[in-house]
Amino acid sequence: MSKKKIVLTVIASALCGSMLTVLAAGVFLRSAGIYGDDVLRLFGVMKFIQSRYVDAPDTSVLVDGAIDGMVASLGDPHSVYMPPEVFRTLRQQTEGSFGGIGVTMGFKDGTVKIISVLDGTPGAAAGLRAGDEILAVDGIPTNELPSEEVALRIRGEVGTQVTLHILHDGAEQDVTITRDVIQVHSVRGVMVDGTTIGYIRIASFAEHTGDEFAAEMARLGEAGMTSLILDLRENPGGLITSCVAVAEQIVPAGSIVSVINRDGDTEVYRSHLSARKYPIAVLIDENSASASEILAGALQDTGAATIVGTTSYGKGSVQAVMPLFHDDGLKLTIAKYITPNGRSIDGTGITPDIAVDRAPADTTDVQFEAAKKYLEEHPNL
Repeated sequence: MSKKKIVLTVIASALCGSMLTVLAAGVFLRSAGIYGDDVLRLFGVMKFIQSRYVDAPDTSVLVDGAIDGMVASLGDPHSVYMPPEVFRTLRQQTEGSFGGIGVTMGFKDGTVKIISVLDGTPGAAAGLRAGDEILAVDGIPTNELPSEEVALRIRGEVGTQVTLHILHDGAEQDVTITRDVIQVHSVRGVMVDGTTIGYIRIASFAEHTGDEFAAEMARLGEAGMTSLILDLRENPGGLITSCVAVAEQIVPAGSIVSVINRDGDTEVYRSHLSARKYPIAVLIDENSASASEILAGALQDTGAATIVGTTSYGKGSVQAVMPLFHDDGLKLTIAKYITPNGRSIDGTGITPDIAVDRAPADTTDVQFEAAKKYLEEHPNL
């Protein structure tokens, strides 16, 4: 027998062995009524790669790639596979303490710009400024990443480094920054100088946002607050349970939001608030998304607040986060939601009652001033 025939025979034998293993597994899985032909194809390809690829592959890397590919094929920017470092950062974010660089970002038309830099943080020490555009994170262009993943990749374990490719004063440059602990309270409030108007900003809906909001409302109430500006600008969302915990304090009794899964099953979150206490103006912008839109939509539909600013992001879906087996995780869209009046805002957003655009040349916060003026002219419920 020639050498060529011997080699072909060996390859054929290896392939037969691999396929017999897969087919045997397939027969078992089929008998259990769990998997179909597509799963057999998946296992068949993996087995072929494992046994015949020129360099021995890492099976975990193969599986990670397969999961990532499956999720990406959904075409849903809000459903993502999260490798361990990204999943770890997501958990830290919802707990309210994380390793990061201390910047707030805005996302619009595929660009990522720094909105503000916290004093005393690594970002401030590196010379980052509001208006800088982030073009890439650790070599990955930001226009290739969902907005949420950009933030998660910038955050990470304390003491590790992240390299940002930025546009700063018209010139592109790389900045390498060492992450540090960024302790962020998701809620902060103040009294507006010279008025009885309270101002509360919710940066995100983290684990303790409901309690923090209640504490700020009580503190401002004791300081003489008679009306409220609620700032949800640049708020990307967060935990729906925390959003509901806030809504229960300011949305009149009735529906807050209805969550509907693909089978049509509906879960309605309700408020049992007996009486509204304050006139409210809510600030939103194009980066107000998800849970912040749930709250704004509930307040708008129930007439409990006047919405001021620009049309919100338009994320009308709900995601579940599932930890996997290698410290990684999966975030998957599992439902859509509608506002109390039955509106789906997915892809359209919340339209403000009073539209006010911001411009780079503005020397004051024109949206805040519009909300303040409205409450001064409408001091009563």
